[in-house]
Amino acid sequence: MIDLEKDIQYVKGIGPKKAYKLNKLGIFTLKDLLFYFPRQFEDRNNLKKIAQLQNDEKATIKAIIVSVNTTSPKKGMTLTKIDIKDETGYAKLAFFNQPHIKNLYKCGDTILVFGKVKKEFKTIELSSCEIEHLTNDPKNTCKVMPIYPLTYGVTNKEIISIIKSVLNNEEIRIKEYLPQRIIEKYKLCSIDYAIRNIHNPTTKDALKIALYRIVFEEFLILQLGLFMFKNGTTEVDGIKFNRNEKLDNILDALPFKLTNAQNRALNEIIEDMESNKVMNRLVQGDVGSGKTVVALLALANCVLNGYQGALMAPTEILAEQHYISLSETLKPFGIEIELLVGSLTKKQKEKVLERVKNKEIDILIGTHALIEDKVEFNNLGIVITDEQHRFGVRQRSKLSEKGINPDILVMTATPIPRTLALILYGDLDISIIDELPPGRQPIETLAIDKGKRDKAYNSLVRREVEKGRQVYIVCPLVEESEAIEAKAATELVEELKLEYFSDLRVGLLHGKMKASEKDEIMKSFKNKEIDILVSTTVIEVGVNVPNATLMIIENAERFGLAQLHQLRGRVGRGSHKSYCILIYASKSEVCRQRMSIMEETNDGFKISEKDLEIRGPGEFFGTRQHGLPELKVANIFKHMKILKLAQQEARYIIGLDYKLQNNENKMLKREILTKFEHSVKEISLN
Repeated sequence: MIDLEKDIQYVKGIGPKKAYKLNKLGIFTLKDLLFYFPRQFEDRNNLKKIAQLQNDEKATIKAIIVSVNTTSPKKGMTLTKIDIKDETGYAKLAFFNQPHIKNLYKCGDTILVFGKVKKEFKTIELSSCEIEHLTNDPKNTCKVMPIYPLTYGVTNKEIISIIKSVLNNEEIRIKEYLPQRIIEKYKLCSIDYAIRNIHNPTTKDALKIALYRIVFEEFLILQLGLFMFKNGTTEVDGIKFNRNEKLDNILDALPFKLTNAQNRALNEIIEDMESNKVMNRLVQGDVGSGKTVVALLALANCVLNGYQGALMAPTEILAEQHYISLSETLKPFGIEIELLVGSLTKKQKEKVLERVKNKEIDILIGTHALIEDKVEFNNLGIVITDEQHRFGVRQRSKLSEKGINPDILVMTATPIPRTLALILYGDLDISIIDELPPGRQPIETLAIDKGKRDKAYNSLVRREVEKGRQVYIVCPLVEESEAIEAKAATELVEELKLEYFSDLRVGLLHGKMKASEKDEIMKSFKNKEIDILVSTTVIEVGVNVPNATLMIIENAERFGLAQLHQLRGRVGRGSHKSYCILIYASKSEVCRQRMSIMEETNDGFKISEKDLEIRGPGEFFGTRQHGLPELKVANIFKHMKILKLAQQEARYIIGLDYKLQNNENKMLKREILTKFEHSVKEISLN
């Protein structure tokens, strides 16, 4: 049996050149290659007569070649046209820049063709064709064909050929790692059968059986890994807090009453804190629903019980905002709060670290700086991460390791559909704040095409500024790098100053700025020294400027729906009517659908459901969850029933053997550890 961890370069028929291309696709070992699954399947079994072909469909036909001609419509381009016929009619095939075709086929040859049909008047043409001579064993037609996610100069035919030659090697056997009990219980095929039939389906039924196995396994491994990762907090005793009577004094001192949803979330948190198990709770709430005050009260209860609290935010701006908010409310009650961020001087940091260690600080708020090794708490009782999807699994864990089984609270303003939350957070308890504080007006959203951009700037922006309000303008999303995004933002500012707003105060905020510069710009904007703030997505999270009433997002089609909703949530934070203008350039149907969703609803949960449907769970957060294995085949919408079965089985396994130490689970455990890479440090291999 060949070792599946073998370097791909040394697999027969591959070599250094092909290996280099495969490496670019993330394929480094033989196992990577075998588990590089198709993104979709094309049914080329649909054999039709020429007269039956419908416009825009993809179909396979059997025909005879009538003529073959190659021309050069323009310099550097060749067009090969083949006229074909069958007993029902005539058609044409078009091949761009494939001059070799004319040497492979001649008049009178019987061929099989798969392509996209274009019918105009009486002419039928097939483009993007796969063509081959008629044989008893066609390679590219008359079968279900896997279509792989490809870039970096590897063609679909090439990867099919490479995988086929590997699987034809009799020494290749993929060893089973699921317990036999699970295979029998859920009627799963073996992993070897699944891999062979996902890459080269013998029949449609064989493909169905293979996909069922892979989907079930992906959900099971993800869920088990998360349960195992979390078992350290659910199985051990935590701190038993009491609801301190002074907490009611803090509640009474708040300048507003909590909403019913906030009260419900707070009661769930306090109940967790009063139990002797470690709290592990996710608080979901839409933009502006008031999660921070709930976190503040949980931290206060912890401190009133004699412990320290930590609150980690993804950006310095947000950490500082939390620091100001908590200080205003809690310092009058003698609770000492401090900020630890990267922009502090060495001397300032050392002072904060010394005071935390000596328990002179009750609540420490900060960014990633909180998880540095130098940070030592005296008796950490609760750990809160805000906008937690910005942090990896390991980062969150590292913060909680600074105490002895502290309670854990994670917060997000990206409303996650409950199903996805269950996958991402295992068996986290979930609190949902689904009610906005009274007085908050819904934001009016309008999507316009690029042709109306001038009107938006010349009338809407000026109208708001003349009212004494302020405006955000968000730059198009650039994937390449933060540096390119910063350059694009700088160029947009120059264009806006030159063409539209030479008389207004325009500021700039982007990710390449130093933290101190970002803070300075945001302070100026908050203090109404800037009329228009041009920004990249660094303002997506947490920035609170009640006087900002208009948000314009350039090239809105480049953003995910959840991200657009997050950005929109930067306005409408005061008592004034607020607006969001989405400027789009794309004319696609998908773009039209997405813009309509944003215009129709301010409900983050509805938007997140749609975002998940359109973009899939892999990209849902913009940044993939660090350390979590990717769902390559499983889809939580299409495979909901299988997901529920896998979750049920994962709970059953963990209930009996939460460390997966029984013999039947050892192979499965190794697979989980491999898939989760280094994120599940707690799980040993013994």
